Amino acid sequence: MAAPEIKLTAQLTLDVADSRPPTKPEANAQAQVGPMPIPHEHKVHPTSPGGENATLTFIGTATTLFEWQGLRIMTDPNFLHAGDHVHLGPGVTAKRLTNPSVPLNQLPPIHLVLLSHYHEDHFDKLVEDRLRRDLPIITTPHAAHHLTAAQYKGEPFTALTALDTWEAADISAGDAKLRVTAMPGKHVAPGLTEMVNKALGAVPPTNGWMVELCGAGNTPYRIYISGDTLMVDKLRTIPRRFPHVDLMLVHLGGTTIPAPNIPLLMVTMDAEQGIQLVHLIKPDITIPIHYDDYDVFMSPLKDFQDLIKNAGLDQKVVYLNRGDQYLFKV
Repeated sequence: MAAPEIKLTAQLTLDVADSRPPTKPEANAQAQVGPMPIPHEHKVHPTSPGGENATLTFIGTATTLFEWQGLRIMTDPNFLHAGDHVHLGPGVTAKRLTNPSVPLNQLPPIHLVLLSHYHEDHFDKLVEDRLRRDLPIITTPHAAHHLTAAQYKGEPFTALTALDTWEAADISAGDAKLRVTAMPGKHVAPGLTEMVNKALGAVPPTNGWMVELCGAGNTPYRIYISGDTLMVDKLRTIPRRFPHVDLMLVHLGGTTIPAPNIPLLMVTMDAEQGIQLVHLIKPDITIPIHYDDYDVFMSPLKDFQDLIKNAGLDQKVVYLNRGDQYLFKV
């Protein structure tokens, strides 16, 4: 079967000189907005260090910051603290167990947000209330609808770009040129469960992302972000279109619902599915995220680490604690 064709749906120009904080002015009244705190630890490529000109900072859950060529991209902003709860569907809540490495009101300027789906552990109510309304966000059509409708408040977000699977946006930001392509993902396994979910609208549709950073060479630096997906057949189309991936962020955790003591349905990859994805995509480096921040995560990171070690892939994985930074070369 031929690889799916990429459909370009948007061309965006971002102002990297914009030094405004990502939150609304009233949300920053007491904030010290400025540079990111000094990372707890710097990490580089295990076997090919040198020439680093870009960074990835892990904040917590699926929230990361990419910085390259003056451009700063944030993924799935979730800034609740330990003890806070999120709503994940009808009758389903989860308690956060960790703190983000930096508070929302102390973020440096953000130029673009990649939002994989409209779930509170990826875009919490604090974020939805306080983020600047003209902050550019690339997300799913489902999430874009909710954020522009602003059903609970009078201020809709105004700079949404909705991408469905295999649709792409070309982005210019100063000297930075990149393309963001929506990758397939399934939060709920195909079959009867998916049919029931569509009828109830309980678990939202989700995207992964392929972010291609276009440096000086002809080959872009590719970052694949899995998003909250299970290991489903649609993912097998990705290597046909993108045979080489430099860096993969894999969402793990084995998220189970409706509750920790009633784990009826798994909606994100556990360790076994995670290593299946590593074998499928064959990235140069994998960084696991989204694995221990909520009480619905049932697959500990150690299970993934053990499988990686047994597969002899230790030199292909970098582990980041919250607040750590990975430096890489584009």
